[in-house]
Amino acid sequence: MGKRKKIAVLLTCHNRKQKTLNSLHSLFKCDLPKSIQFSVFLVDDGSTDGTSDAISKEFPEVELITGDGNLFWNQGMRLAWKTADKRDNYDFFFWLNDDTILDEKAFHHIFNTYKEAKRHEGNSVIITAACRAKEGTSRFSYGGRDDKGAVIPNGELQSCKLINGNAVLIPRKIVEEIGNLSDDYTHAMGDFDYGLRAIKNGFACYTTKEFVATCPPNDEIPNWCNPKIPLKRRWQLMHSPQGLNIQEHLVFREKFWGIKWVVYALKAYLKVLFPRIYRRLKS
Repeated sequence: MGKRKKIAVLLTCHNRKQKTLNSLHSLFKCDLPKSIQFSVFLVDDGSTDGTSDAISKEFPEVELITGDGNLFWNQGMRLAWKTADKRDNYDFFFWLNDDTILDEKAFHHIFNTYKEAKRHEGNSVIITAACRAKEGTSRFSYGGRDDKGAVIPNGELQSCKLINGNAVLIPRKIVEEIGNLSDDYTHAMGDFDYGLRAIKNGFACYTTKEFVATCPPNDEIPNWCNPKIPLKRRWQLMHSPQGLNIQEHLVFREKFWGIKWVVYALKAYLKVLFPRIYRRLKS
């Protein structure tokens, strides 16, 4: 038997104790291919609900890293990644959102897709797991996306342009080329940025051939552009890591769309100031 591949599973959380525990339970219940083993690195970003104590009790093998409450997703995952990279020479890194529930056979499907896509490309690839919105359904929530929208798993090998960071497998070769998540972002956009950087550097992103995890979607209309939310609050959320975070959003747009960032800026301000009018114009 060959040497087992080592995976560093990376998570970050804040005050979602039960969701985080549920996600970890699904991870540790996974039926792993015999060729892999994993270690878990979890950043608890200043939780006050007893998350760390509960994890230490139920999953003492998880390495806990303490944040100050201001890291959010992107910076928390960066810290988990840096910590893991100091511990060992991992073959793969696996992002896992703390509200994502993996299927028992998730890693079998993920690695089967990885092997097929790698053969197809002749190079290392990123695999994002297709997530359903609810257990027992086939409604897409997160995974791979292209210019037309969600890439729905159909049993065939499918590439994608944008990756949601809910459950993502990244081989070391790609990490050696493009590094960690970008420091340009606090919370959102780091996952999309990473996939686009990989593509820019000659790699490819693929989605799993079937749904392999469950994660309920966020609100259909984000609060920062929801007409039911007062303008003052919409404006605050537009500039907050918990909303659009407009400055970082425009950094992302300029990085990959060049001068078109001006169009995206205009759209964003129209959405926050006149959300009903914007939706009518778009439709």
